Amino acid sequence: MVKAPTSTSANLGFEDKLWAAADKLRGNMDAAEYKHVVLGLIFLKYISDAFMEKYNHLAQETANPKSEYYVKEERARYGVAEDRDEYLADNIFWVPPEARWPYLQKNAKRPEIGTLVDDALAAIERDNKVLKGVLPKDYARPALDKARLGEIIDLIATIGLGDKQARERDVLGRVYEYFLGKFAAAEGKLGGQFYTPQCVVKLLVEMLEPYKGRVLDPCCGSGGMFVQAAKFVQSHASSNGNGKRPKVGPAVRREISIYGQESNNTTWRLALMNLAIRGIDGKIEWGDSFLNDKHKDLKADYILANPPFNMEDWGYSKVKNDVRWRRFDQPSGNAQFSLPPGGERKRKDGSTFTVDGGNANYAWILHFLHHLAPHGTAGFVLANGSLTSNTSGEGDIRKAIIEADMVDCIISLPGQLFYTTGIPACLWFLTRNKGVDKEHGFRARHGETLFIDARRLGALTDRVHRELTDDEVAEIARTYHAWRGEERAGKYEDKAGFCKTAVLNEIESHGHVLTPGRYVGAEEIEDDGIPFEEKMAELSADLYEQMTEGVALDAAIRKNLEALGYGE
Repeated sequence: MVKAPTSTSANLGFEDKLWAAADKLRGNMDAAEYKHVVLGLIFLKYISDAFMEKYNHLAQETANPKSEYYVKEERARYGVAEDRDEYLADNIFWVPPEARWPYLQKNAKRPEIGTLVDDALAAIERDNKVLKGVLPKDYARPALDKARLGEIIDLIATIGLGDKQARERDVLGRVYEYFLGKFAAAEGKLGGQFYTPQCVVKLLVEMLEPYKGRVLDPCCGSGGMFVQAAKFVQSHASSNGNGKRPKVGPAVRREISIYGQESNNTTWRLALMNLAIRGIDGKIEWGDSFLNDKHKDLKADYILANPPFNMEDWGYSKVKNDVRWRRFDQPSGNAQFSLPPGGERKRKDGSTFTVDGGNANYAWILHFLHHLAPHGTAGFVLANGSLTSNTSGEGDIRKAIIEADMVDCIISLPGQLFYTTGIPACLWFLTRNKGVDKEHGFRARHGETLFIDARRLGALTDRVHRELTDDEVAEIARTYHAWRGEERAGKYEDKAGFCKTAVLNEIESHGHVLTPGRYVGAEEIEDDGIPFEEKMAELSADLYEQMTEGVALDAAIRKNLEALGYGE
């Protein structure tokens, strides 16, 4: 069984201080609003730091007589430092003077600081077309405390976010991830953002290994899946698992093509910012993936997603005859899978309302399969109910997917991983091809499904949240890779209580239920060789000793209470 080491994602040291300061901004503002205030400032500081580092380097080199870039005329030196092409050549955003952090910090105590920040962000959008319409520009509104805003600017000024050292440590990414998690916790179940914990995103990426190809997330939120996928390619630049060496540097990220869609406008803008700060290019669209699929013709090599759990009222009637819900056995016909249509619902006060579309879990699954390339693999998060549900045709869809031999792996996740929901969750991995894949080193897996029960894994990060450790993520991923036949992952073996290969007949005998616990069984208990009678005698002696100590302690407590005047 996998052990649970204590190593999780370590803090940088200043996150809590920064969060406490940011939280002062809230006042009467809810988390969904002030999230964009804080993250907008962090973004501004990042691109300003990157710009100023390059600016100062150019100023030093042009003023150094020993440098090949030496420029004798002081005015000419200034011209070099202010040359936009110098920054574009290094993939650095151009930051005009009024948007540079030193200028904003100098004016942080002025009552018009909100207007200055708005002007700065507008200027950046003006001079960097890729950011047009993306950045938040509402810092001048009366509800935002300008004194607090100035305090935040001063505090952020103490943190290097965009210089070379910070970029190597991915300080900005870490701060983003930390803040998104904290905001998700602050927003609770009513927040528009459905935040996916970093450890879950990392597990999905480590399982799928998106070295190259098209990556799709049709409910991409703030873009965490794409960031982790790009990190994966970058971290494996020395070897892509196929004996080849991908290009190093920004070109690594071009090994994958990124496609996404997000229905919430502010979250969509946050995703664009999240990708921009890391220099990741992608086609991220704004719109409802069910009602207005912006990547209608895309066939993805990898799908990474965490759709909203058990979503209702998603507009079933508007797309009920869509090609995405077509049956696998009749790809050219009109036969459709039956999806939950919705109907009447009751409120707590007894009143009723109507929803257009019931639980969307299986609509998401069919959407993913529709966009999956012939050799593609999808990995996504769903509520555990998706593994067993038979409501409104869901069981029939699951049975069809199983019989079509598309279910590659199912993982039960530990509880307390998610910030915004306590609903038990699982990971699905679907593929359209279980045949031999020499390029990736996969064996033929026809008629087989891997089940992993990871419910007992994870380490508590606080009283209510749990996190999979890096070692646990690595072990789960290694188990999957070994099962697929990848030599570097070692030999696969079933482990009671943790992992099991099940064949189609076995899954059928369980009524096409996909709960891993049904298949992996109980964990084997190692025999310590001590006879039962001897062990029972030892345990009994310990128990009687503790009971005697308990009587003595009770007497001492009674005596102390009597001395205080609280006797019986």
